[in-house]
Parts: sequence; structure tokens; C-alpha cells
Amino acid sequence: MSDHPSATAQYAPVSGDTRHPVWMRVAHWIVTISFFALCFSGVEILMVHPRLYWGDAGNDLTPALFELPISRNYHHQGWEKVKPFFNSPGSPVSASRTYDIFNQNGWGRSLHFLSGWVLFVSGLFYLLAGVFTGHFKKRLWPKTRDFSSRLFTTDFRSHFRKIPYVSNGNYGLLQKYTYMSVVFLLFPLLVMTGMTMSPAITAAYPFLLKMFAGAQSARTIHFFLSLMLVLFFLVHVVMVIRSGFKQQMRGMITGK
Repeated sequence: MSDHPSATAQYAPVSGDTRHPVWMRVAHWIVTISFFALCFSGVEILMVHPRLYWGDAGNDLTPALFELPISRNYHHQGWEKVKPFFNSPGSPVSASRTYDIFNQNGWGRSLHFLSGWVLFVSGLFYLLAGVFTGHFKKRLWPKTRDFSSRLFTTDFRSHFRKIPYVSNGNYGLLQKYTYMSVVFLLFPLLVMTGMTMSPAITAAYPFLLKMFAGAQSARTIHFFLSLMLVLFFLVHVVMVIRSGFKQQMRGMITGK
């Protein structure tokens, strides 16, 4: 007889009240709305300037780490009339882009920054409430017996089969790892890299620039973290649908 619970057994409902608490439901939907606003404005910002850099500075006149073919601003033939400022190797240059770039994205930046603060406040509320109510410890924090490669593999494979619906019961092992990674790693890094792109914030907290190797490096890291968060969201939606969309939505709206 194995000492580890099976993956299916982990989805058995727990005793007591299994309703989603009000604070969780409110925070969940505020985070969701701000997430959509961030995705919308973030894509607009990238379409305006689909180039990512590494270091302290980056613009049309500096080499990009890579470019994203997602808008008309991606297509250009380079620069013309390049003239170095100094007679030394690696000197900065002055040049004209061969394709006029559309750069009227003030509304996108404002919406992105505002949505980011909404996400930060609601996420911080969720984090503190989860810690002080014991939600993370009781529901999401993996137990010592959960650290098993065999159990993890079994739980991973179970996600490719029909997932039984349970109302806020025991989360599966893969769910625990994923949610804890998002809450304690992905979201904090996403917020910190976003703050590093704000001159006002880095003026008060310059250590952020050193931590992420410059504002442009923070933007590049922020981009990849955002992709990971979008991937998490898509998988999350798929799992909600497979485990009972109506029941899950009702549980996250009414608590039942």
C-alpha cells in the first residue's frame, strides 16, 4: 500500500465549509478585469514599438535584441544617413528610420499603468488575505508528502482525462505548484519589472534598475513574464471548462 494519496483522491472534497470566501471572489474578478485591460493595452504598446532591447536604453537607433512581426512598424529596411557622434569604435550614431513609426500610444500607456496599479492593489489584498486567513496553508501549500515525482507525474497525466468537479475542495498537486508559482513568483516579478519601467519609481528606488539590468532589460523580462501569465490563463480556462464550466463559474460568483 502506497503512502502517497492518488491524484484522483486529491480532488475529494474537504470537510466543512467549501464555499469560496467573498474576499477571494471579489479579488478574483477584479484581477481578471485588470488582466484583460493589461493584455489589451500591452499588445497596443508592443504594436507601436515591436522591438525589445537589453540594457539601460533602447530606441530605433540602437540594435534590438529582437523584433516582433506584429504590426506595420515591424517592417522597415533599417536606417539611412548614419553618422557617428565620435571617431571611436562603438560610438553612438544619429540616423533616420526608413519607415515612419506611429507613436501615438499615450492612451495605451496610461491604461496599462492604471490597470497595473489596480492589479497590484487587488493582488496584494488577495495575498494578505490568503496568508492571514490560512487559505494558502490549508488549500494550496503543498504538504511534505506531496514532494514526489511519481505523484506529480500521476497528477499531470490525470489532467488529460476527465477532471471531476469539486467545490473548492483539495487542489491537485499540479494546481498547487502552479498557483503558488503564479502568486509568489510570477506576479511579484511582473509587478517589479513593470515598476522598473517607470522613471518616477526608479528615481525613488534605483535598486530596481540594478536588479533587472536596466529599464529596457526589465521591459524584455516583463514581456516574457506576460507571455507566461497568458499561458497560465489559457490553461486555467481550459481546465475550468473541462471540470464543469457552469459549476465553476457559479462557485466563483455566488460561492456555491
